[in-house]
Amino acid sequence: MAVHLLDTQYNADSYQKYRFSPSENLQSVIFSYLEEKKVNPIRLAVDVGCGSGQSTRVLAAHFEKVVGTDISEAQIEAAKQAASFPNVSYHVCPAEELPFEDGSVDFITAFTAAHWFDMPRFMKEVDRVLRPHGCVALSTYTTDFSMHYKDCSERLTEIFTETRDLLLEYADEKVKLVFAEYKEVFESVPFQDKRRVTQILDKIPMSVSGVIGLFQSFSMYQAFLRNDPEAAKSLLQKTEQRFLDTMGVCSNETQVGFPQAAERIPLIRQLRQEFFLLGQGIHLFQ
Repeated sequence: MAVHLLDTQYNADSYQKYRFSPSENLQSVIFSYLEEKKVNPIRLAVDVGCGSGQSTRVLAAHFEKVVGTDISEAQIEAAKQAASFPNVSYHVCPAEELPFEDGSVDFITAFTAAHWFDMPRFMKEVDRVLRPHGCVALSTYTTDFSMHYKDCSERLTEIFTETRDLLLEYADEKVKLVFAEYKEVFESVPFQDKRRVTQILDKIPMSVSGVIGLFQSFSMYQAFLRNDPEAAKSLLQKTEQRFLDTMGVCSNETQVGFPQAAERIPLIRQLRQEFFLLGQGIHLFQ
């Protein structure tokens, strides 16, 4: 990340507990693309803006070495504290100043992080550190979630959307890139032959408390909390109770189906100066 909005231990712990790893369908798209395009063995993968490391650990089984980077010391510390793999390490640094030699990285990812970057500087850094035929995958999930529980799915989704919309008042301008489905991120990539792919669906099992925790991890909620702590806490307490009342249950550990409407995934493939982009919420550049 190019900013320190999330550089607190609370936010790092919240990310670790409530943010989910890249979905299986998203992983399938990315790794299938890598298999299709690779020319040389892919040894070093770098997960930029890795946060508390959920996405970084997903890469461990596929590469000889994986490095997660983030500008937040608290996030990197949370990532290091989590159970990991011997081929995974972490480094504190800006996305625009990666600690790798020219032409040394095979694969770069950024899961729900690229909107925080200075994209011109980041893409210049991508061009510097990637090997010839290296690949880049940038992704974000949309905020258009739908909740599913028995016959009250529509009402639960309405409640989720209403709370999300109230938090929008506190959203940083960069977060609005997510709500705009990364269109500006896509357009800012200075390469030709760009193409978007936008429909990757997945079902994420979550409890009601998990949904509330997800709200707590949003930077716009954290901004609201700093501005008016009591109102912010009250909003989530009321949202949780509305969920429980609608579902007719007492426990906030009751599971709901939580599929995303679509994951926006810019996948960027680099052949030095020529790029090709494809995506579903996916963008690939070659």
